[in-house]
Amino acid sequence: MTDYKVKDIGLAEEGRMLIEYAEKHMPVLMHLRKKFSKTKPLKGMRVAGCLHVTKETAVLVETLREVGAEVAWSGCNPLSTNDKVAAGLAANDIPVYAWHNLNTEEYYWCIEQTLKTEPTLTLDDGADLIFTLHNKHQDLIPNLYGGSEETTTGVIRVRAMAEDGALKYPIMAVNDADTKHMFDNVYGTGQSVFDGVMRASAILIAGKTVVIGGYGYCGRGMAERARGLGANVIVTEVDPIRGLQARMDGFRVMPMKDAAPEGDLFLTATGMKDVITGEHMRVMKDGAMLGNAGHYNVEINEPNLIALSKSPRKRVRHALDEYELKDGRRIYLLGEGRLVNLAAAEGHPSEVMDLSFAGQLNAMIWMAKNGKDLKPGVYEFPKELDMQTAMAKLETMGIKIDKWTPEQEAYAKAYAEGT
Repeated sequence: MTDYKVKDIGLAEEGRMLIEYAEKHMPVLMHLRKKFSKTKPLKGMRVAGCLHVTKETAVLVETLREVGAEVAWSGCNPLSTNDKVAAGLAANDIPVYAWHNLNTEEYYWCIEQTLKTEPTLTLDDGADLIFTLHNKHQDLIPNLYGGSEETTTGVIRVRAMAEDGALKYPIMAVNDADTKHMFDNVYGTGQSVFDGVMRASAILIAGKTVVIGGYGYCGRGMAERARGLGANVIVTEVDPIRGLQARMDGFRVMPMKDAAPEGDLFLTATGMKDVITGEHMRVMKDGAMLGNAGHYNVEINEPNLIALSKSPRKRVRHALDEYELKDGRRIYLLGEGRLVNLAAAEGHPSEVMDLSFAGQLNAMIWMAKNGKDLKPGVYEFPKELDMQTAMAKLETMGIKIDKWTPEQEAYAKAYAEGT
């Protein structure tokens, strides 16, 4: 039996039903599985993955194996693992090391287990696997063809490593593919964050003042969904261009210190620590609710919240903790300040992860073919693969688009033509 560690292998049958349900809603990835299962382009490759163990991720994991790779997997967030899905993978002979509500020691132990396979490719979400490999296992780096990074925070992190000369092998920024950040980040985050908020809190969004910290792709999606649910939306930003864009999109824009007394629900998605601190909490309304959609649990300063409280937190609902402050006000923290869409719900819908994980599969195949010829650094996702993924998704949706005529193609290259 394959080595694994999950919460309860007895959940495998329920996990398999979830995985099969996701497969039905991920037609592009399933098409690529069928296509590449014949040629096995990842044969001989060993993939170590560190990415949220959800039903959608399971479809990617099993696709990687179907196209030739040996795979070992851990979760990339202590609260994001679906224990049923983890059991389903383990029962299908996937070495998976993940369970819900890991402590920090357990979290990194799980990553270490995947590295025992001596991977030739890495697939990461947040760069904890990449950093652990560099920090503790540089002896494995000569075996590596390359890796990929799934999320904005992780891409920022590996780019910082590259700029510092610390990155020792090539990484593809899958997050920066148009078919990832323009869809997963905007539509996936926009919908799944509010799914998490409502499952955890059962509050009505209509009529509330919702403060969105950050107006990147995730923040834009969240702001649009909040508006669609009837909220009055305030955006906070540090980037003047994004702040201007938020205003042009019809949202109020102000510093967090000015938004703090107005907000009913605060949602962060910046990748930066201390977006909401005790300074802001001191002036918030009684009953204000705080949630985070950034990868790490540092955007809301929970130690500040604890310091302001007169008693320990009280778990009042699934993924919702009440902090009673010394002045009698109550502030609620969603999902322990971690990714609220995964800590309190199921993450993004399968249909949008179909795009992201088609990109991850293509990145693994591309790195297996080209990685040994690349210098260490962060590489852009190939545009032609982006276009192919988008076209395949359109086809599965029954949508057709126009094509240039030969004359139009010639005109596009005829730079001498003008007025």
